[in-house]
Amino acid sequence: MKVNSLSRRCSARLISTSLLSAALLLTGQANAETIFSINGVDVDSAVVDMYFNSRLGGKGGQASPEQREALMSELRDIYLLTTQDNAKALENDPQIAAQIELQKRSILAQAVASQFFDATDVSEEELLATYNEQVKMAPPLQFKARHILVETQGEAQAIIDELDAGADFQELAKEKSKGPSGPNGGELDWFSPNQMVAPFTQAVEALEDGSYTKTPVQTQFGWHVILREASRKSEPPTFEASRENLEAAIRNRKFQDHLGELRKNAAE
Repeated sequence: MKVNSLSRRCSARLISTSLLSAALLLTGQANAETIFSINGVDVDSAVVDMYFNSRLGGKGGQASPEQREALMSELRDIYLLTTQDNAKALENDPQIAAQIELQKRSILAQAVASQFFDATDVSEEELLATYNEQVKMAPPLQFKARHILVETQGEAQAIIDELDAGADFQELAKEKSKGPSGPNGGELDWFSPNQMVAPFTQAVEALEDGSYTKTPVQTQFGWHVILREASRKSEPPTFEASRENLEAAIRNRKFQDHLGELRKNAAE
């Protein structure tokens, strides 16, 4: 039930790529105290806080004295370079101007999206309806399996021949598997079908408990021989355990609907 909203998708990337633009956009923010000046340009506390938080993953307020000194030096250098005589000409360069425009729009888009999410209410009825819908769509079974991963189809077929002759699956996995589960006899945790790549899942679903694949199974990781050890009915997470993800999913759906309306009504 993981949800990626525009706000959450953009935030980390925008902060890391837009430090200079964010600082320039926020200069002169109301009620901000001037911290220092460079070549006639005042740099206020809002810009400093933004820079510290962006560089320290939102923990600017916890910066040590050494970190604060280093980051303040970095910020001074940014303003020092951008107040040089050639900076204005560079700012008007079409490619640089386009980058600044895109970064500005991205920051504003993130802010507008965040505002929408914060203002969007989700009712208990919506939560319950979405939960019931997701439970209905959940795969009915979970599986417990082992696998042996090798590089070629021929290697996988040779392992199947050994199994047909009575070899032990776990011992072959320890000896021959290239996957991280090899040392554990190829053991995998219980998994739902949607947690594995399609060819692997399809092969497991086609097996009976206690049986192994009679032909090699290819995925992007290599060639597999799979033993389905057991299966059980899926147990969906409880409503309360799902609440946070459900709220995010509903808000994201409402945002996508809102975005669709904005696209429909946008002026050319």
